[in-house]
Amino acid sequence: MQTFDNASSGAIVLSMAERIVENRAYLSEIDGKIGDGDHGVNMAKGFGMAAERLKGKDVALAESLDTLGTVLMTEIGGSMGPLYGVMFTEFAETIQGTEKIDAAAYSKMLHAGLAGIQAIGFAKVGDKTLIDTFVPAIEAFDKTTAEGKSFGEALEALVVAAETGRDSTINLVAKIGRASRLGERSLGVLDAGATSCAIILKELSDGARARLA
Repeated sequence: MQTFDNASSGAIVLSMAERIVENRAYLSEIDGKIGDGDHGVNMAKGFGMAAERLKGKDVALAESLDTLGTVLMTEIGGSMGPLYGVMFTEFAETIQGTEKIDAAAYSKMLHAGLAGIQAIGFAKVGDKTLIDTFVPAIEAFDKTTAEGKSFGEALEALVVAAETGRDSTINLVAKIGRASRLGERSLGVLDAGATSCAIILKELSDGARARLA
């Protein structure tokens, strides 16, 4: 059975932070089309601050995720800070104390993160939010493992589904948040939250897949 070590995987969060910071301008550009244009700036600020606190430290994935979640919840503005903050702290809590993370533990972690988001937000699939990325990604992961395929194959399926979910938001009308005021004018644009969520899930899952043994 494929697993990866919690203790030696904290650097996954640093890679995630690098990707978010790299995409700061792109995420803000997307957000500026139907939102207030600060998504990339806020995300890069929060992820960058967390990375600074983690650099040079040999910490477990659970601890890294908890650091990131706490920074996002307490130190950045916008609507996404609390949503991603609770997602990462739920991720951390779920795998805390788990030495070897297998497909079942990874699925439990993802579901806990989603439940955390849904506890403070009201979005559902089709509302043009990060949920349109996150839910299909989890479903693809669970479906692949239920079919008896490996943890690695399930992680690959998750990334593909996340990116497909992100792309689906181009054809959706925003139902929630600032963009919802635009109605039909929100069509034809990617949702910034769905886009950042795809980046996060890809880095997390590719990092896990690279460490499987």
